[in-house]
Amino acid sequence: MKLQPGREAVVRVAVATLWSRPEAVRPVDRPALDAPADVAAWISGMDADQQVGECVLSQLLLGERVLVTALRPDGWAHVVAVEQPAARLDPRGYPGWLPAAQLTPRPAHATPAPAHDAPAPNDTAPAPADNQGAPVGPWVVDATVTALHAAPAGEPVVAGVILGTRLAPAGPPVDGWRPVHAPGQDRPLWLPDAHLVPPPTAPPSPADVLTVAARLRDVAYVWGGVSAYGIDCSGLVHLAWRRFGVVLPRDAADQAGATTPLPLGTERVGDLYFFARPGRQIHHIGFVSAAPDGDADRRILHACYRHRRVLEEAMPADRTATLVGAHRV
Repeated sequence: MKLQPGREAVVRVAVATLWSRPEAVRPVDRPALDAPADVAAWISGMDADQQVGECVLSQLLLGERVLVTALRPDGWAHVVAVEQPAARLDPRGYPGWLPAAQLTPRPAHATPAPAHDAPAPNDTAPAPADNQGAPVGPWVVDATVTALHAAPAGEPVVAGVILGTRLAPAGPPVDGWRPVHAPGQDRPLWLPDAHLVPPPTAPPSPADVLTVAARLRDVAYVWGGVSAYGIDCSGLVHLAWRRFGVVLPRDAADQAGATTPLPLGTERVGDLYFFARPGRQIHHIGFVSAAPDGDADRRILHACYRHRRVLEEAMPADRTATLVGAHRV
């Protein structure tokens, strides 16, 4: 099968970068364009200014679904990332460009899309299981970064697989390793069983999600990033909730519209703070990282443009001045 406009495809590399247009790609971006893409080398090769270039829109993880809308003869595909809601841009999902070589037609064993909303609080039914009681998937990567191997403890085949990646099961574990299907691979690959968790059966608490986000502390700030190599403020929120099967929009302004406002002072650990300048749309988001003790003592975990990394800190005065609300997922 070949990629076709109007048909769905899936990402076949560990992390694919979504670009504003092919002509915006810079020489420094070369490692991110290959199949496989070397996102770690790409980010480490950029200086601080290049890491915030607006040519990058978002990133997609292995197995993530896209709708192909156009194919160019030079090897670029225009897609809509259907698992990254972006109502202001396209009701179908986040639009942008990818190298077509980083995609493959959607296979029969593709992992189903996660729910766009958290399960209802009383929805604690167990995940579907096979006749040995094992979940039928998809499994979710819980390691910050891992790799898929040719065999248990064998050679790595797909490196740089990121937290929150969903993988279709391919059989029972063997000696602490579990086989999974990976797009673009003609046979199952293996990763440590400890790097996976079964599909969620109940909604997480905001504090659970904050715990996952905190594992990305000190990751570099990269505009449009959604990985453990580089991430931006809304990407951090999107990825941490994605780990629990909850799909939030990709951008901060859309995330505000998809969450429930709270009176300031009633927020709890793991809720979200939103920031905007007067008369402007929301431009920043972060996690509430401690119970507030009055207006002057709020703390936030966020991917910070100024410090160019993920950090937890007391909310600085300039952030407090632009704080427009707290929300809950």
